[in-house]
Amino acid sequence: MSLKIRIDDSAPPYEQVRAQISEQARSGALPVGYRLPTVRGLAESLGLAVNTVAKAYRALETDGVIETRGRNGTFVAAAGSAAVREASLAAQAYVDRVRRLGLDEDAALSAVRDALRAAYGAGCRAAVMVASCAAGTVCAARLARRLGCGFVAAAGDGEAG
Repeated sequence: MSLKIRIDDSAPPYEQVRAQISEQARSGALPVGYRLPTVRGLAESLGLAVNTVAKAYRALETDGVIETRGRNGTFVAAAGSAAVREASLAAQAYVDRVRRLGLDEDAALSAVRDALRAAYGAGCRAAVMVASCAAGTVCAARLARRLGCGFVAAAGDGEAG
């Protein structure tokens, strides 16, 4: 996190802190789940009074940009619905885990793509269409069930699943 406070700026220091953290969170420079420095720590590093940084953090929390989790610290909050927030937290946990495992970005993204294809059935439609053409509808329905995909046969085609 990089913040610059300009004393000659017309905006008060707390507003500069608030605006910069808000912009960095909105742009993704500060990812969801990023742990912010403590109020005291940030104040010290910026040469500001503790109350100035505390005022900025309160404003950011009111705006929904950050969230305080008690003694665990202050984190960049997810914007949007609770489902999106949960997904963002899960993504951050995934990133933390794959980094600990030593995976590079390509391997991590590949694993996510495979999981999404499996969950949303992108690969299922192609596999079932091929099976339907090559082995008949009954076989295609069995393959669909094995892959965990939905399958609906056209009227008169036999088995549906």
